[in-house]
Amino acid sequence: VIDERLQLDNVRNFRWRSDQDYDISWERRDYDLRHLQSVDLLTSYWGMPAIAHILVSFGFEDGRQLVFTVETRKEKGETYSMLGGFFKEYELSIVAADELDAVRVRTNVRDEDIYLYRIDMPQPVMRELLLTYVKQANTLVERPRFYNTLTANCTTIVFDMAQSIIGGLPVDQRLLLTGYLPGYVHDVGGLQKGYSLGELRNRGRITERAKQADDAPDFSLRIRQGVPVG
Repeated sequence: VIDERLQLDNVRNFRWRSDQDYDISWERRDYDLRHLQSVDLLTSYWGMPAIAHILVSFGFEDGRQLVFTVETRKEKGETYSMLGGFFKEYELSIVAADELDAVRVRTNVRDEDIYLYRIDMPQPVMRELLLTYVKQANTLVERPRFYNTLTANCTTIVFDMAQSIIGGLPVDQRLLLTGYLPGYVHDVGGLQKGYSLGELRNRGRITERAKQADDAPDFSLRIRQGVPVG
């Protein structure tokens, strides 16, 4: 970070047609941390309601969204299994991506169901969370870690980072049952005030809006239509 400007190398911005057919693009991007204005939690479901993949999206005043997703780094030909995640079969990876990549591939290509929730967080804490993601990603390059289905997954990594910044967050089984994470965040006062969890969930379901927006330049704006954002 130089003069409040964050420069990131290798921000993923693929154009996906299927999991096997896509245009590769790794980009260098600059972000002005003074213009960071929002943090969104996204939960992506593909089967049972108790399990979801967690993405965190940072929004800037110019409309750009930077998404971080904690994933397994699979070798060529390797596929993910939850059981394998217990036995140090996969390395951990933190990917920074454009929202048109990271969200659209799940809704429009993999047919997953995504919900978006605005996090109620002071700007200085947003900044620290973003920089902690960057630090963790850089650390993994230097000192690889193994993904673990229970102790080092897309939710526990986020919790550990938030705990280091805010502190005092209670441990809860919903940190493992990732599909119920929004309920946990709601209970600790982390979602938009004045709405029930059910209202936030109903208004935050972006799946159909993402499919309709497809690869539109204003994808991020369109998927947030109707979402309570303060």
